[in-house]
Amino acid sequence: MRAAITDLYRIEDLLSAEERAVRDTVAAFVDRAYLPIVGRHFRDHTFPSHLIPQLGELGVFGATLKGYGCAGLSNVAYGLMLQELERGDSGLRSFASVQGSLCMFPIWAYGSEAQKQRWLPGMAKGELIGCFGLTEPDYGSDPGGMVTRARRDGDDYVLNGSKMWITNGTIADLAIVWAKVDDGGAESIRGFIVEKGMPGYVAKEIEGKFSLRASYTAELSFSDVRVPAANMLPEVKGLKGPLSCLNKARAGIAFAVMGAAVACFEGARAYSLERKTFNKPIAGFQLTQEKLADMLQEIVKGQLLALRLARLADEGRVTPEQVSLAKRNNVKVALDIARVARGVYGANGISDEYPPVRHMLNLESVYTYEGTHEVHTLILGKAITGLNAFGN
Repeated sequence: MRAAITDLYRIEDLLSAEERAVRDTVAAFVDRAYLPIVGRHFRDHTFPSHLIPQLGELGVFGATLKGYGCAGLSNVAYGLMLQELERGDSGLRSFASVQGSLCMFPIWAYGSEAQKQRWLPGMAKGELIGCFGLTEPDYGSDPGGMVTRARRDGDDYVLNGSKMWITNGTIADLAIVWAKVDDGGAESIRGFIVEKGMPGYVAKEIEGKFSLRASYTAELSFSDVRVPAANMLPEVKGLKGPLSCLNKARAGIAFAVMGAAVACFEGARAYSLERKTFNKPIAGFQLTQEKLADMLQEIVKGQLLALRLARLADEGRVTPEQVSLAKRNNVKVALDIARVARGVYGANGISDEYPPVRHMLNLESVYTYEGTHEVHTLILGKAITGLNAFGN
């Protein structure tokens, strides 16, 4: 049972039998199929694509969506799934988050019935892979400034531009791409389903990254790509589309990163009990115990915060400010825990034989993506003061 070591406040009692079963099933998969190979994939900068069908069988993709082959689970159950995937590695959890929250969700929420029928069943099984194109080389935290354009030409839109830091980009069968269009004289942002193989669409792997190495990350470029008008998401216009997807993904991340924190804590605890210096385990020294106590304290608080956020989402009462607080807090404390845990290992802490340095490097990306720490600070600042500190 995954909760045993860190469950000081009996969070287990707050979960339903189904939620516990979902968590334990995904935890067993991570232990059996993923952890034995993640080190090699992290070193080689590859993703274990052979596991994608198994993730589909577990109901991970689009887990909270109803119909079209999706599991229709609660947000709590989904959060617990992501927590276990993240305990394995951010690359594994990012794959699932992008597939479900950023690609399947906009089709499910804003797509036509034909689009839903065509894409969602295959995506739920992991037979079709998606990616999400919003961030641009010069427009990350300010997506409204994007320069990617889609021009109407008969029954098609002609797409030009580029997107950056796109998880799954090089292996995706479809990309949800957000671009500015001229809607009858007024420019607005619309979402398009761009399919692999469309002339002018290129996905190039980004090289030289030291984070999320067990994951594929691409730059997408579009040069006069003709996208059928039938591939435009018809039910949303403006930034509401991409931001609603991001809000859903951010809530999942807030839950997920506690898995990385747990992995670092459990590893540091076990190591400190085995490693001896001055003729006794380092766990017997006050400074080590303080580190372990601090880590446990933040894990318990973070899990309670994530659980409450997911319950509010299940009740339809979650707000963007609540999501920002949870994402901001939990990613920061998970990163802090990874850094402290790395120190417990001493020199061994910089080796990928042990989990902290891998999680620490990954969390540097999570700290930045899906809204930087600073952006979530400003969202909360506006909620607190009523004053908008974004831009001019």
